[in-house]
Parts: sequence; structure tokens; C-alpha cells
Amino acid sequence: MGVPDHILRLRERVGHDLLPLSSVSAVVCDDAGKLLLGRRADDGRWSVVSGIIEPGEQPATAVVREVREETGVQVEPVRLSSVVSHPHTYPNGDRCEFLNLGFRCRLVGGTARVNDDESVAVGWFPPDRLPALDRHARLVVAHALGDEATAWFLPAGTGWAESDD
Repeated sequence: MGVPDHILRLRERVGHDLLPLSSVSAVVCDDAGKLLLGRRADDGRWSVVSGIIEPGEQPATAVVREVREETGVQVEPVRLSSVVSHPHTYPNGDRCEFLNLGFRCRLVGGTARVNDDESVAVGWFPPDRLPALDRHARLVVAHALGDEATAWFLPAGTGWAESDD
């Protein structure tokens, strides 16, 4: 799907300046315990499936939609596993500060495939043989696979730059 229309309209006004945005990330596990990852078209890196929450959309709905749009896979969110604010700069210079909600998701159906222009590849990976992931994706995966009963978050007064996952 690419950049949502409401973000394109905002970018017309603010250019590459920092935008605060809400987003979701999905750690999708299949029955064998493998994780679904996508290789991003914008920077070529492997990552968990993530995306922006649309205006008026609930986070659980957004995570289901993002996984379906990007991979063709149907999921069910089973647990909110992490909440963290982190910066991101896109290759074109657009700067964002994402308030990201990480979800552990259960595979419901579908066959993983590249399903839009945001990914160049998708694949299932054993947790002990993941490709290189950025810091945020590693954190989302670790807490989605962890035993925490509640969602993980950075302690009050801690910034992203000073945290040590």
C-alpha cells in the first residue's frame, strides 16, 4: 500500500520534519514456532511486519490489516507484548517518532508471499536463526516471545537512546 494518503498530505506541509505517528508491529508465529519476517523495499532490511495505524482504526485491527496487506497471511493478535516510542528516518529523509505497539500474533491462514510494494521478500525463520534485525525489531521479537504477563515498556524517565533493550 505504501505511504497512507493522510501522511502524504502531512508531508506536503512539513516536508521531512519529525512526525509523531502511532504504529503496530506483528510477531507472527506458525505452528512450528517459526517467525514471519518481511524484507523491506525501502532499505532492504529484514523486519517484523509493521505499519501505521490509520485514523479511527483500533491497534488490533491495524496489526491484522498490515500483516494481510504485506504478506497475504491472516493472523489473530493474542497478546500486546511491547509499547515503545522510537525514532526512524526513512531513506528519503522523512523523520518519524513512532509510538509502536508490538503484538504477538497467531497464524490463522494464508500463504506468506510478497503482497504489496512495501516488501521485496517474506519468509518464515526459526527464532534461533533470524537474519540481522534492527534494534526495534529485535526488541519486539524478544518481548513477544517472552513470558511476560503484561506488555513491556521502557521505565519512566528513560529515552530510546539511553535504553539498553
